Amino acid sequence: MAAPRSFEPQCSVRRYGGEHHAHAHDFAQIFYALEGGMDLEIAGRAAFVDSACGIVIPAGLDHGYCAEHSARILVIDAPDQVGLARLRRFAVPTPWRGQVLAPQAVAERLAAVLQAPGLLARRRIDLARLTQQVQAALHEDWPTARLAALCHLSAQRFHARLVELIGQTPQAWLRGLRLDRAAQLLAAGQPLETTALACGYASASALAYALRRERGVGARDLRRALN
Repeated sequence: MAAPRSFEPQCSVRRYGGEHHAHAHDFAQIFYALEGGMDLEIAGRAAFVDSACGIVIPAGLDHGYCAEHSARILVIDAPDQVGLARLRRFAVPTPWRGQVLAPQAVAERLAAVLQAPGLLARRRIDLARLTQQVQAALHEDWPTARLAALCHLSAQRFHARLVELIGQTPQAWLRGLRLDRAAQLLAAGQPLETTALACGYASASALAYALRRERGVGARDLRRALN
């Protein structure tokens, strides 16, 4: 894939169909995810991007990629230049996350990427897959170590990566999944005791307390919302 060497940096938000593709081009690219993630193979080495971790791919470097169906990837195509001549990962600042760039802001974002802190190699958390696995067994115990093992990470590294990625600790994220499911079941008319056990709470009173503390609602409120 070729582009004029003098072209202005261009930004687009791309969606992918889950297929694997590979190519090289004579301009540099910057990737990070607005939603979901993408696995890459760059010069024979595995890499990824998500909403917290971006990557700079220099001009001429062979790379393959495969993104989740739901992923939205922000891509900046930029002319080959000194600051983009080295493959590197960078930390995506929180204000950038989920933000689509206006055309007039592309050059400024490119300059900011060149100054963004670098990141060491790390393992990706496939949050969509992890969510599916946990939701399928919400009634079971999910200590952080068990969640981390599904991502092939230590508990400490998993905790750090999840906080970096979504701004929540593993147990806060898990509580959110449990309470989301409990709200759905209660709104559908399922008894509080049955719902509590299905969502990993020891008793109806434990679930009721959690709903009040975390969401400010009770089972009756949820059932009224349905009606």
